[in-house]
Amino acid sequence: MRQYLFPEEILTYLMGQKIFQDYTIDQLHLDLAQLVEWNNLTTQQETGRAQTIEEFKKKRFRYQPTPYTIEFERMLIAMEKGGDVFGGSLEKKEFERLYQSLQEMEKVLEKESLPEADECAQIWNDIFTYFGSITKNTSDYIAHVNSEQAQEQMQTEAFLVFKDQFTTYLRDFIIGLQQTALKIQYLVRALEPENLKPFVKKVVVHQQNVPRFEDVGLDEADLSDEQMEKWTTLKTWFLGDAFRESELDNLQERTNEQIRRITRVVQRLGERHHYFRSRKKEYLNLAQRFSELDTLSEAHRLSAAIFGVFHTKHLFSDQIPSDDVYSSVWNEQPVTYPTKPRIRNYREKTRPGAVVNQQKRKEQVKQAYLKEKETEEKALKKYMQEDVIRLSEINQIEPHIRKMLLAWVGKAMMKKNRTFKTEHGRIVKVLISTDKRVVLHAPDGDMDMPEIVFHFLENTSTT
Repeated sequence: MRQYLFPEEILTYLMGQKIFQDYTIDQLHLDLAQLVEWNNLTTQQETGRAQTIEEFKKKRFRYQPTPYTIEFERMLIAMEKGGDVFGGSLEKKEFERLYQSLQEMEKVLEKESLPEADECAQIWNDIFTYFGSITKNTSDYIAHVNSEQAQEQMQTEAFLVFKDQFTTYLRDFIIGLQQTALKIQYLVRALEPENLKPFVKKVVVHQQNVPRFEDVGLDEADLSDEQMEKWTTLKTWFLGDAFRESELDNLQERTNEQIRRITRVVQRLGERHHYFRSRKKEYLNLAQRFSELDTLSEAHRLSAAIFGVFHTKHLFSDQIPSDDVYSSVWNEQPVTYPTKPRIRNYREKTRPGAVVNQQKRKEQVKQAYLKEKETEEKALKKYMQEDVIRLSEINQIEPHIRKMLLAWVGKAMMKKNRTFKTEHGRIVKVLISTDKRVVLHAPDGDMDMPEIVFHFLENTSTT
């Protein structure tokens, strides 16, 4: 409650520190003036305590920290307490308190008339106090268990003592969350934003009744929008939206994943522990059991029960004779599976083949290709007017010609000057309109595309 301090009070405190033994009042005034210039402090002249004219002329000031300074100080204190580790916790009671606050708001909305503004504001503040605590504590604790320090602790033998408490803590949180989460989701889904607006209006009225000089001129609509955005954030956290799943489901999945990870870590630690444990007593017990048997056949049966069957052969085949998963192997027909010798110099036998002259077949393919290109060139001439093809002037086009023209557009886009050479030996420049569009009609459908003009050039470089 001491909003202001006088320089004498500050100097008295500093003189109690070893490093400020030689500190003077003049140095203090200079430092305080510098802090005022940096907006760390604000000043106010003290006129009530002046007893002489000389004291009044000196303009004694008292100093007050700015809000920025206070917030930085609080942040540093929180960082010093927190250290280099994450805090947070998984408190199922906070979800229950949030649910109770939401229930209370639902009951208020069901009444014919809303209560006073201060009561509505109290319910609203309780909801978002619990919600803010939930989001902060859960995110901090999940970050804590995923931190490098926690990972190192989980790899030590000491974690075996801690793991039961840790697993119980997570499991109890999951059980409590599952009991309350569905109720909260149902309530949040049932509370429509339109029904909340009268309630939010009461909250805004309460905010406006609190006199704050910096809030002068704030629009009521802006304050209402701010509160509705807070409600949208809460709703998205519990229900999700069209772009991502809810943070509640994510929290449940990550908590379950932590339990599964702890189980795997404990299993590995247990295996490591048993690996170094002496099994002398177990071997002596087995030797005693074997020595008590009378016949070799009994010893073989005991050996098979303890160590399994020796010299077993596992046969594998990728040939599936039947799709029936319930069919027995005795009901299937035998399959011949050829095997290859496992020797380095083995090569499969091959028969020498004769070289067949494919010249006639190549000529046929070549003639067919040339005939196809000749047909395409004749078809292009139908759409060409003075070495120019304009898509806007084509009433209907064949699908294979449309495909060829689109391929030309792709080739032209790879050139800076939009000029290329076709397979017919012609040089074409493609002009694509940025504002005009046309509909290209074809027997298999219509295509909406930009207006494109193909100019056929002669003796023009395509680089």
